[in-house]
Amino acid sequence: MLSLLVALSAPSVRAQAMSPGLQDPAAIDRAVSAFTGQPIGVPGGAARPVDRRLRLAACAAPLALSWRGDARASILVECPDAGGWHIFVATALGDRQSSAGIVIERGQSVTVALTGDGFSVSQPAEALESGAVGAWIRVRTVAKSDPLQARVVRPGLVEVPVE
Repeated sequence: MLSLLVALSAPSVRAQAMSPGLQDPAAIDRAVSAFTGQPIGVPGGAARPVDRRLRLAACAAPLALSWRGDARASILVECPDAGGWHIFVATALGDRQSSAGIVIERGQSVTVALTGDGFSVSQPAEALESGAVGAWIRVRTVAKSDPLQARVVRPGLVEVPVE
């Protein structure tokens, strides 16, 4: 499953996300804040709210949260139910991501690679945020497409893992 996160706040989209049988994105935000001990947008907490357009099945079991990678650049949120889902929530790195470690600058042309078991597909994109190796940043593949969350691999290359 390809996990993409983009922040939206349109009221009509928010109402759809809270339909019966669907996971409330605000509940995911609360779980992430409790896990990190920080509110959204504060270094150490989620960089932005979970995308209100996500239509995830309601999870009967408590959500499982864990850090993804040593840099703590994202949090893995999983529904442990049979056939459950998982998403990655980018964190606000703040001072932990110094400008000295930045290898991709906002507005830079990059290559985004979708990679999975035995395959890789790439195309040009634009970085919407700056980032160091291992950081998760937003990129846009075409002028009017929705941004993707991608991990910085090296200067000029970001990756979206596909499972």
